[in-house]
Amino acid sequence: MYTLAIDFASIGIKTGQFILSFSILVVLHELGHFIPARLFKARVEKFYLFFNPGFSLWKKKIGETEYGIGWIPFGGYVKISGMIDESLDKDQLNKAPESWELRSKPAYQRLIVMLGGVIVNVILAIVIFIGISWYWGEEYLPAKNVVYGVHASDLAKSIGVKDGDMIVSLDNKELKNFEQLESKLVLENPTSLQVKRGDSVVSLTVPSTLSSSLAKIKKTIPFATPRFPVIIDSIGNSAVTMNGTQFEKGDTLLMINDQSVQYRYEFESLKKQYADSIVSITAIRGSDTVKIKTLISGSGQIGVFLKLPYDIFKTVHTSYNFIEAIPVGTQRCFTTLDNYVQGIKQIFTGKVNANESLGSLISIGNTFPSQWDWYKFWTLTAVFSIILAFMNVLPIPALDGGHALFILFEMITGRKPSDKFMEYAQIVGMVIMFGLMFYALGLDVWRLFK
Repeated sequence: MYTLAIDFASIGIKTGQFILSFSILVVLHELGHFIPARLFKARVEKFYLFFNPGFSLWKKKIGETEYGIGWIPFGGYVKISGMIDESLDKDQLNKAPESWELRSKPAYQRLIVMLGGVIVNVILAIVIFIGISWYWGEEYLPAKNVVYGVHASDLAKSIGVKDGDMIVSLDNKELKNFEQLESKLVLENPTSLQVKRGDSVVSLTVPSTLSSSLAKIKKTIPFATPRFPVIIDSIGNSAVTMNGTQFEKGDTLLMINDQSVQYRYEFESLKKQYADSIVSITAIRGSDTVKIKTLISGSGQIGVFLKLPYDIFKTVHTSYNFIEAIPVGTQRCFTTLDNYVQGIKQIFTGKVNANESLGSLISIGNTFPSQWDWYKFWTLTAVFSIILAFMNVLPIPALDGGHALFILFEMITGRKPSDKFMEYAQIVGMVIMFGLMFYALGLDVWRLFK
């Protein structure tokens, strides 16, 4: 029962962050359509967060516009008079255009309305990244500072990486930020990886199939993680000791029942073997060695919080004032976009299997941390904002990019696609988009059961 409570608490925190982030993105995206539509005196009939077929969770009409919250959390929409959209409302289209309908407005105004959401998402991502750079600065763990080497996954071991290796470079180019290891392996397709093993540097061949293999496991198993000692950071309320010796902050844990544990991953693995048992833990405290008799719970916890790599290793931190943060945040935004586009290319070129990379709202929600972390929250919100902008600008009917494409065709040729054509295009686009959504959702459900 305790384990279930912990799991539900984690899921609740992830869900809360996801809903808040998603709501910010959708509302601001739709405002990007709403504001220019109203500036050009087009009537906006509805403004909705989430879709509402059949009924709404909440709605209120203010002026000419009905504001509401739907019950299907796949996005949101604004219903602009005289526009064929998700509602597929064709009543107005059977009549002559009215001055307050979007279809009666000049093509350039309709184009601005269509691209308004994408523009807002790009601006939002830039603003958030600037804010992150200004408030938190940048901090990363240099690969050369991972002094205990790495704990290699089975995939890493398959190409020759061993526990304790220090990863120093890819294609003989220094790996400066350890956290960029996986993205560089996937996006840059290196042919070799250099590791420091003892006093020697060994070059390992990276097979062309590695990026595909990494896509299969990266959501659950890192390619390689830093090895670091087991050091107590703080004591929780659930810690139970039985021989009068308590855990203390700074204790370095060395043994469980006389079985040695030098690194965190070894400690976590051994704890599971003693779940729901009373054990003796040996720790170094200053120059002394102490033994602590304690209970390992059924979920494998002893009630202490351990230091993480950023607490143990020397990291590099750079602070920026507001002016300095502007170019840094802007560059980070477009670097994020470039990485995403490179990932899409990997799928279309067959280097990464789409079935292993696609994900629905379940995958998106699972990227948020299980503890509320504003830095990660805003970082992920910025990342999803630029991804949402890219996805919406694709020239697919039913997306903003599809509508914009037809308007550009009209502006270039002077020929406006018929309302009937736009209606069919919208239906085709919606079938494609909802098909992809449900396919991705099915993949996520399959992964959960698998």
